[in-house]
Amino acid sequence: MKFPVLYLRKGAERRLRAGHLWVYSNEVDTRRSPLTEFEAGSQAELRSSVDKPLGTVFVNPHTLICARLISRDASHGMTAQRLTHRMEMALSLRERLFSEPFYRWVFGDGDGLSGLVIDRFDQVVVVQISTAGMETMKDAIVRGVQRLVHDAIVVLKNDGKMRQVEGLASYTEQMNGATVDALQVRENGVNFEVPLAGGQKTGWFYDHRMNRQRLQAYAQGKRVLDVFSYVGGWGIQAACAGAAHVSCLDSSAQALDAVHHNAGLNGLDNVETLEGDAFEALKVLCDEKEKYDIVVLDPPALIPRRRDQKAGEQAYARLNQLALRLLDRDGLLVSASCSMHLSQEKLVDIIRGSGRKIDRFVQLLEQGHQAPDHPIVPGIPETDYIKSCFVRSLTGFL
Repeated sequence: MKFPVLYLRKGAERRLRAGHLWVYSNEVDTRRSPLTEFEAGSQAELRSSVDKPLGTVFVNPHTLICARLISRDASHGMTAQRLTHRMEMALSLRERLFSEPFYRWVFGDGDGLSGLVIDRFDQVVVVQISTAGMETMKDAIVRGVQRLVHDAIVVLKNDGKMRQVEGLASYTEQMNGATVDALQVRENGVNFEVPLAGGQKTGWFYDHRMNRQRLQAYAQGKRVLDVFSYVGGWGIQAACAGAAHVSCLDSSAQALDAVHHNAGLNGLDNVETLEGDAFEALKVLCDEKEKYDIVVLDPPALIPRRRDQKAGEQAYARLNQLALRLLDRDGLLVSASCSMHLSQEKLVDIIRGSGRKIDRFVQLLEQGHQAPDHPIVPGIPETDYIKSCFVRSLTGFL
């Protein structure tokens, strides 16, 4: 198939050759190939400044990331057949990893499908499309899901922030089957029900699955505070693992209603909820001299953009200091981050500094990453975003 050509400036192909898939608008030679000549979501052949073919891309002339590599073969674009094949390859990995059909099926660039996320909740499959290129493949995506998971109910939850950047309308649409209002999830042997409408992202965060599983090993008989709890992913699993008492703190009343519901689903009577802003609520708990054996911090991304780096790092530091103050003499802090711009090393350094500031001796016991249904591509650092640190905090030790 013949595609229009998008030319790069001299040297701009280095990052792509190293394994990345994105092209920024300032890397395009707009004299040879004006971006204004491309329609949002169209496909093009990508060539270097010396006219060497680099592959095919989806183009959006209106965004900073103006092109996303589809294939390194310049003669092959994205077709329904190629899309379904990649979805099938992604599914085969998840079916090897997990015994039950609850997982992130497609993780965008990590599965060679930039702009596409698919989460599976047994027979309900939630699709999120965030780029103009993938939006052109919407029908093919739905057909691919239904071909690979027979009788699947497909929900398009296309309401993410990136759609506005890409010039796409926000909408939620269920393609078939009985109306789905809530999603059933089973993770690490624990049952959850999460709202679809108004819920976070696709409704659930599978990325911390392995880290939540590790928490269970520490939870027996402990008093646990789950901060930014959402519907209780960390706290409910700790309670099911034998925690003596769990408090879930979140600013959303709807999320906390779901916490109570999920506690009931698992036959738990030792889970309470606290509603409020995390920073303010943690300070109040400190002032009231509350103490916990385990505090879990799993905030939303506090560094959404590079320019937010300093303020975000300061926010992480405040949170970790407050959490450490709430721990009993020999307590465990689980400090997590989903900020792509915060490295694992920086998170550890923030915890170190927080411990020194309030005179705590801290021991780093374990470090966790995203679950394997969120595969990292070494050439794309943006695919490596989840961090967690399991930290023992001791008072009067040294």
